[in-house]
Amino acid sequence: MAEVFIGSEALASGRVTRHELATKYQRVLPDVYATLGPLSLNDHIYSAWLWSRRRAVVTGLAASALYGAKWVDVDVPIDLNSPNTKPPRGVITRDETLYEDEVQIRRTLPVTTVERTAFDLARRGTPWQAVAWVDALGRATGFEPDAVRALARRHPHIKNLLRVEKVLAQMDTGAESPRETYLRLKLIDAGFPRPLTQIPVLRPNGRRYFLDMGWPEQMIAVEYDGEHHRTDRSSYLKDVERSEYLAMVGWIVIRVLADHSRANIIHRAQQAWDYRLASATG
Repeated sequence: MAEVFIGSEALASGRVTRHELATKYQRVLPDVYATLGPLSLNDHIYSAWLWSRRRAVVTGLAASALYGAKWVDVDVPIDLNSPNTKPPRGVITRDETLYEDEVQIRRTLPVTTVERTAFDLARRGTPWQAVAWVDALGRATGFEPDAVRALARRHPHIKNLLRVEKVLAQMDTGAESPRETYLRLKLIDAGFPRPLTQIPVLRPNGRRYFLDMGWPEQMIAVEYDGEHHRTDRSSYLKDVERSEYLAMVGWIVIRVLADHSRANIIHRAQQAWDYRLASATG
């Protein structure tokens, strides 16, 4: 972690000179400086909190990252609960009601609790982004959706409250990436039954393959293939063996790449369902 500090405080204490501040450190936010070099997400979160003069509470995606949620970009704007209405670039402030038991200390910083963080994420971004964010937080922490519902009842007038229940109903901690969340929601929106996630398939050696999502009764799976499947030789060879085994035991596996269109994905899934239905009746 970089050294991050308030510049005026360091000058007043004699810890640094103005020349040192200008030449040996980088300005991150107004009056907030850090050692030279790349900064981590944690560095940016700490910088934003210092900018608030240590008064704000970390919320939203920044809070979720502090709880271990993955897929939060290093350059994501830092959400703070603060009355300051003129945040600098890279910081978003919201002045919302926070009860004392909705805040806790995490890595020395005041952060919204996991349940309050889920509540906030469910109300922000696009509906699909909100589900992906809550999926990731749930996967990292295992929070109980009912606890978030109880918290929501304490804030009957907060913005986007009606979206919270829908997001919680759609969440699935089996999603291992935002792409998998979006893929699952596309299938549901197209009218397919809600797919199960992380479906285990027993292998001869007693171990298991896990399918991203699908319908076990029909033995249809849909999987998102990230770039590593094509760029990593070892992963590619394992994928070939895995695909052959799954086909041998009767699974239809629809493999989805980033450049596949929604129409293409839905068409291929429908073909698989049509084939299974025809086989069952023929």
